[in-house]
Amino acid sequence: MKRINIFSCPMDIASIDETVDWIADRASRRQFTQHVVVNVAKLVNMSSDSSLAASVRNCDLINIDGMGVVWAARLLGHAVPERVAGIDLFERLVKMSAVRGFPVFFLGGTEEVVEQTCAKLKAQFPTLKVAGFHHGYFWDDEQEVVEKIRSSGAMLLFVAITSPKKEIFIERWKERLGVDFVMGVGGTFDVIAGKVRRAPKWMQMAGMEWLFRVIQEPRRMWRRYLITNSKFALMLIKARIVARVGSTI
Repeated sequence: MKRINIFSCPMDIASIDETVDWIADRASRRQFTQHVVVNVAKLVNMSSDSSLAASVRNCDLINIDGMGVVWAARLLGHAVPERVAGIDLFERLVKMSAVRGFPVFFLGGTEEVVEQTCAKLKAQFPTLKVAGFHHGYFWDDEQEVVEKIRSSGAMLLFVAITSPKKEIFIERWKERLGVDFVMGVGGTFDVIAGKVRRAPKWMQMAGMEWLFRVIQEPRRMWRRYLITNSKFALMLIKARIVARVGSTI
């Protein structure tokens, strides 16, 4: 798997099929993998949040999520085959776990959401072994939750908590979790449980999922995406200038 570095962030160039196979192979050998996806917002936030940046850079596998990052990487000369959206990878890994008999643990969301997520995934994949689950509001007893995960026998852990909390939590506790794979999945449980709708496929392919979120929650999202997308555009312009200057030296 080829690794590149743009915007001071390492990223792995891989298709979703290659990613699933790579993770499955490592899990079958009980080799620990810390995984993360990067999108426009995360790259922008990494530039001002050193803890988030460190947790991302320490990951064993860093997939490119978000068409904005795919297009930026291609513009900077990297042959990125496709985006590996976190929610799509999550669903593929759950299916793989059901087939291979790998126990999974779901952490995050409200109690209702994580329960509905487990129920829907069990209905979709009857052979799935759910080692356990826990809601995402546990910050007064982190160690207790970590011990629950560790004693569950789970091989794969999915953490549905907002960024940067999930990345920092994983980085802090990864050696105590007792799992073979850990991945932050953001708001994925809300989508699986039916609480939030995902953008239509054409909007995903066009890199317009952010617009779909703004339409759903305009008061909360418009300012966030305006600022984030503007900062990312400036980062890309600077990277292009540096690349051009470097090519002429």
